[in-house]
Amino acid sequence: MKKSVNERLEVLMRIVVLIVSGIVLGIWRYFIVVLAIINYIVTLVSGERMTNLARMSEIWNTQMYIFLRYVTMVSNERPFPFEELSKDISKVK
Repeated sequence: MKKSVNERLEVLMRIVVLIVSGIVLGIWRYFIVVLAIINYIVTLVSGERMTNLARMSEIWNTQMYIFLRYVTMVSNERPFPFEELSKDISKVK
């Protein structure tokens, strides 16, 4: 019985996280698209990509991955802004 109550509370918390983190990541996504376009243009003009922009995009990729794992109940690691910002799962090469 106690586990059932805990699971219900956890699902309610996941709904709150889904809404709040979903909004934050959704807004952040548009910023990442702009950065990607800028990086494409700079790369076309200069022949070299801006790795700092790619690293910023990887932070969003990592947060989105953590978010999806949490809301699909694969993991109990909460996404940003409920936990610290994880920097990157993979390295920019």
